[in-house]
Amino acid sequence: MKALLQRVAEARVVIAGETVGQIGAGLLVLVCAERGDAEAQADKLLAKMLKLRIFSDPAGKMNLSVQDVAGGLLIVSQFTLAADTTGGNRPSFTNAAAPDEGRRLYDYFVTQARAAHPVVRTGQFGADMRVHLVNDGPVTIPLVVAPGG
Repeated sequence: MKALLQRVAEARVVIAGETVGQIGAGLLVLVCAERGDAEAQADKLLAKMLKLRIFSDPAGKMNLSVQDVAGGLLIVSQFTLAADTTGGNRPSFTNAAAPDEGRRLYDYFVTQARAAHPVVRTGQFGADMRVHLVNDGPVTIPLVVAPGG
């Protein structure tokens, strides 16, 4: 599984003109299930994301996690994180999990996040979404948990 974390001052997801998920300070999490992924990868990704120290402490050093600062999580499905751009100019998405499996793992990831963290909002799997954010820093961190890893 892959995720791209963006530390944000605020973020929201809009579908057909309606805001469906919104947070203040915290993490915008773009998440992608890949072929071969299972719940174990989702669990490892979530654990790493919740403990990753990418928020500033009083001295201005990145020493605090999203849990330490009680930040929100806005979790958005993003199959394009699985893009393979090595062959030509059109990306291939064959590494992405099949849509049904991707939805299942995304739903699992969100359920686990909600059990572990108090503020979790989402986009909508497979929808045409507009993601608005104010990147804080900017801080953007890729996380990858390989199948079996």
